[in-house]
Amino acid sequence: MLLYIIRHGQTQWNVEKRLQGRADTELDKDGIRLAKVTAEKMKDIPFDLALTSPLKRARNTAEIILAGRNVPIIEDERLMEISFGSWEGLSCSKTNFEIPTEHFDDFYQKPFEFVTAADGETIRQVCERLKGFYEELIAKKAYQDKTILIATHGCAVRALLNNVYENKEDFWRGHVPMNCAVNVVEVTNGKARLLEEDKIYYSKEDCVDFYAAER
Repeated sequence: MLLYIIRHGQTQWNVEKRLQGRADTELDKDGIRLAKVTAEKMKDIPFDLALTSPLKRARNTAEIILAGRNVPIIEDERLMEISFGSWEGLSCSKTNFEIPTEHFDDFYQKPFEFVTAADGETIRQVCERLKGFYEELIAKKAYQDKTILIATHGCAVRALLNNVYENKEDFWRGHVPMNCAVNVVEVTNGKARLLEEDKIYYSKEDCVDFYAAER
């Protein structure tokens, strides 16, 4: 089983540094453009199926990657992004900080200690959700010889890969994955190996870490 785990393309809320979570934002023009560049570079990968978060930014990224192919796309709610609850839509930019906590930096620096909105999800809850998805996926006999695209979100990517990483306490691996970054995982007899980490298929000039300045 080969898994190509991709983060969605850029959205306007990424640019504005707003917490997206479960908000159903769409790809912006650059998000569509970079997804198309990524699709061109991945055109020879023989995908058998795609699993995607139902949120538009992830689903549309999968659709762009697979445009013109007869590849089934299956939505799975477990691939949705972390829920920030009532904080969604608020800016985490230092120049326009709107989140009602002095400890939001814990989200990046001490993610497993991060205290979210009362109606949101913790990092550990997201990890548990993605653990269930991962264990079910790799146990499916029909998928053992398949090449699968998985389209999801920044925090959800890291939570999914937490099942693969040796150091499970190093959640972010130094940063949030770039938009359209791809991680490639090979699974054989239930054992996973990370073949590519946060691979970018577009120009370095187009790489923008919207969260670097907030950490």
